[in-house]
Amino acid sequence: MTTQPNPAPSNPDNGQNPQPETEIASDGKVLVEVPQREVLPDNRLVSAVRTVNFDANEVSRSWIVIIAIAIMAIGLLLNNLWIGLSGSIVAILISLRLILPATREWVARFLTPNERQTLFGLITLGIALAGLFKFIGVYRRVNEWLTQIKWDEFGSWADWFGALGQIMIAVLAVYVAWEQYVISKDLTIRQNTITQQQTIDTYFQGISDLALSDEGLLEDWPQERAFAEGRTAAILSSVDAGGKAKILRFLSQSKLLTPLKRDGQLGRPILDGSGGYEEDRNYGLRVIDLGVMLAGANLEGTDLRWADLSNANMVRANLNRCDLVKANLARTVLYEATLNGADMKSTRLFYGNPETASPRSRLHPPNYQTGAYTGAVVENADFTNVHRLDQKQRDYLCAWGGERTRSTIPGGCKGIESQLRR
Repeated sequence: MTTQPNPAPSNPDNGQNPQPETEIASDGKVLVEVPQREVLPDNRLVSAVRTVNFDANEVSRSWIVIIAIAIMAIGLLLNNLWIGLSGSIVAILISLRLILPATREWVARFLTPNERQTLFGLITLGIALAGLFKFIGVYRRVNEWLTQIKWDEFGSWADWFGALGQIMIAVLAVYVAWEQYVISKDLTIRQNTITQQQTIDTYFQGISDLALSDEGLLEDWPQERAFAEGRTAAILSSVDAGGKAKILRFLSQSKLLTPLKRDGQLGRPILDGSGGYEEDRNYGLRVIDLGVMLAGANLEGTDLRWADLSNANMVRANLNRCDLVKANLARTVLYEATLNGADMKSTRLFYGNPETASPRSRLHPPNYQTGAYTGAVVENADFTNVHRLDQKQRDYLCAWGGERTRSTIPGGCKGIESQLRR
């Protein structure tokens, strides 16, 4: 008899319910073999059983605690020591049995081994110190000191402590008031800074609108230039040093402070063929002439790089620690001005050569070829600790600064003759 295996059908239960295997004999009889089914416990059933057992244990412990507390209450009512003591001890033991596992789990979860050792060390240290104080008599001495205190005088001490408390309250009130003043001052400064910046932005927009209009400031309209100078004079007198520096840089980079060569008929500025306007130092017209707007101005610590301050009257101006890199100070009046610690790298003080250059004059026109009457007025100015002063600048300052100016120039003026005639 030969048999042919018949493959078992696919098992939709993933092996949990095995199907019987069938075989067909040579005579046509079907042989069925039923495999043995392996009985496995259901994990969900086991978990449920454990949960039920755990809940039953918890309920029984809770009832034991309640009964123990009730026994303790009966002992208190009957004033019976042994009944109350037995109930208290049982309640404490069962409560510890309930608390300790959760406490141990919390410690293991939130504390590292080093932190556990530290906590254990602190607890043992406290117990050890308590025992040490007991053995060396600290508690006894404290008890003796407490018995010797005259408690009838405690009222006067209370008055002293009350007065001290009032003083501390007054000091705290002063501190709070001072902090409020500081905060209010900071807020006021910030608000003033924001308001000033808004004012400067409005000024920039107004000047730009005039300069970019069809009949704007770059045309030969004296009345509009007068309005622009009036606006500039007003805003320079109402902003701080940083605001002044922003306005001067804006006007300089916009070529509004530079004398421009203009058409003799229309007054329009002439292009230089390189994408800009052609300068004319001799006969050019400035859109805004600073004049005496910066006389006595405080510009300390500001950024005036590339600023065109030529021909401005800056008598007694404060230019300490200013960045004057490549600034144009030709024909600028710096009489009694202070430039302590200023950076004067490539700062223009004159045109031409230092041998032929001289300060500006009311009687003689400037000569921008030789430098005569094109220099800054630097008499009685303070150049202490100025940075990056080159030799040409030093020669001019020593020659035309006078004794007071010469004494402040870094490196001195030895070998340079004074050209100033008084």
